Amino acid sequence: MSAADKPQLAPVTWGQALRFWFKLGCISFGGPAGQIAIMHRELVEQRRWISEQRFLHALNFCMLLPGPEAQQLATYLGWLMHRTWGGVAAGLLFVLPSLALLIGLSGAYMVFGTTPWLEAVLWGVKPAVAALVLQAVYRIGSRTLRTPRRAPLLWAIALLSFVAVALVQVPFPAVVLAAALIGAVAQRFWPGQFANGGAHGPAASTHNLDSTPFWIGDDTAPPAHARFTKVRLVRVLAVGAALWLLPMAALMAVWGWDGTLTRMAWFFTKAALLTFGGAYAVLPYVYQGAVDQFGWLSAAQMMDGLALGETTPGPLIMVVAFVGFVGGWGQAVLGSGSLLWGATLAAVVVTWFTFLPSFVFILAGGPFIESTHGKLQFTAPLTAITAAVVGVIASLGVFFVLHIAYPRGPAAGLDVAALGLATAAAYALIRRGWGVVPVIAACAAMGWAWR
Repeated sequence: MSAADKPQLAPVTWGQALRFWFKLGCISFGGPAGQIAIMHRELVEQRRWISEQRFLHALNFCMLLPGPEAQQLATYLGWLMHRTWGGVAAGLLFVLPSLALLIGLSGAYMVFGTTPWLEAVLWGVKPAVAALVLQAVYRIGSRTLRTPRRAPLLWAIALLSFVAVALVQVPFPAVVLAAALIGAVAQRFWPGQFANGGAHGPAASTHNLDSTPFWIGDDTAPPAHARFTKVRLVRVLAVGAALWLLPMAALMAVWGWDGTLTRMAWFFTKAALLTFGGAYAVLPYVYQGAVDQFGWLSAAQMMDGLALGETTPGPLIMVVAFVGFVGGWGQAVLGSGSLLWGATLAAVVVTWFTFLPSFVFILAGGPFIESTHGKLQFTAPLTAITAAVVGVIASLGVFFVLHIAYPRGPAAGLDVAALGLATAAAYALIRRGWGVVPVIAACAAMGWAWR
C-alpha cells in the first residue's frame, strides 16, 4: 500500500485541542512523571494525535531545558499541532486551572489554616500520587528500554541513573549531561541500541501501538510553521523579551527595585533560568530564597505549600504560586485592607515570571528539534536521556513510597494502610487501566473515611 493509500486520521480541530488541554490542566495530578504519563496515554494511546516517537522526541528536548518539563511538553505538542497560538493555549491551560485552585486553597489556608478533614483527604491522595509515578516508570520504561537482552546499554543507563540520584544524590543536570554524552559516543559503535524501538529511530513504525493511524506520525513531515528560519527565531526572542521587560518596568515604576513584587519577579526569573531538573531541583533554591533570604513565608508554611502542590493538578512547580500568595499576604503588598487582592496579585506575578521563559524556549527551539527527528546522531543522545529519566523517575517513585510508608520516619513505624492504598492504586492504574481522576477520587474518599 502506498503512502497515499494509507488511512489517515482526521485533522484535530482547534476546539478539540482546547478542550483537551483544559481537561489536562484539571486532571494533571502526580507531578511531572504522572503528567507525562497522562499525556502519553491520552495523546498517543487513546486519541492517536501524535506517534510514540514524535512524543518522546519532544519529551527528550524538554528534559534538557530549565523549568517544568511537563508544561513545556504540553506547549511543544500544542505548537506542533496548531502553530504558535496552539502552543500558547496548551501551556496556559496546563497552568491556569492549577493557579486558580491554588489561589483559592491558599486563601483558605491563610484564613482557616489546616483542618482535620482536609488532612484526611490529603492523606488519601498521597498514595495515589505515588502510584501515578510508578505508572509513569512502567509506561515510559516499557516503551524506551525494551528488553535487557536487546538494549543492555539503555538498561545500564537507567540503572546507573537510579543509583546516582537515589543513593549518591548526583544533581539531575549532571545525570542528563552524562547520559547525553554516552548516547553521542555509543551511537557510533552500537547504533542498534538506538535505531529500533527505544525513544527514537527511523525504523520504528508509525503504527507502533496498533493499526489505528496517527494524525502526526513518525514519517509525517514537519508542518510549515515548524521549519526553522532566522526571522522567526528573532521574532520569538523579541516578543519574549518584551513580555518580560514591560511587566518588570511596570513593577519597578510602582514599587521600585526594593518592592516585594519586583523582588519576586526577579527572583523567580532566576529560578526559571538557572535551575535544571524539574520542580524537585528548583525547590531547594526557592526554599533558600523565599524562607531564608527574603522571609516571605516560614519553613512550616513552605512544607504545607509543597503538600498542596503535590495533591493538586498542574505542575508541581506551581507551589511558587503558594509562595507568592503567602508572601504577598504577609507583606501586604496592596495594603492591610486588601490582603486577598494583594496576595492574588503576587501569585499571578510569580507565576508569570516563572513560566514565561518556558514558552520562549519551546517556541524558539522547537523548529530546530523538529529538524533533527530521525537523525541518529541527534536522537541517540536524546534516547539515552530518556533511559536516564526512567531511572530518575524510578528513584522519585521509591522516595514517594518511602514517604507515605514512613511519614514520620522509620522510628514511628510503618503506615500499613497508606502503603496498601498505594498498592491498590498502582494496581488499578497499571493492571486495570483505571483513569487518573477515578483513582484520585477513590483514594481521597478512602482517606477521608479512614482518618
